[in-house]
Amino acid sequence: MQNLRNTQYFKVEKEPEMQVKDVLNVVLAAMKEKGYNPVNQIVGYIMSGDPTYITSHNNARSLIMKVERDELVEEILKSYIAKEFED
Repeated sequence: MQNLRNTQYFKVEKEPEMQVKDVLNVVLAAMKEKGYNPVNQIVGYIMSGDPTYITSHNNARSLIMKVERDELVEEILKSYIAKEFED
């Protein structure tokens, strides 16, 4: 019989968190595979917060919902600005 005076515990491994950039890459690829216009769909999602703008293909909808919309805008702007000043 177990000793009920000791606290039992177990460790749950956390899945590694994806970077916002990686989430966007997965979402973009899933949109293209399904034939959607990724720009229109992501803008619709960011503006409305309605996850149905994002396909569930390849778990894209679940992934993008784990990221705050302002973080998506920030990442997109960072990428755009970096490319503009790269030239």
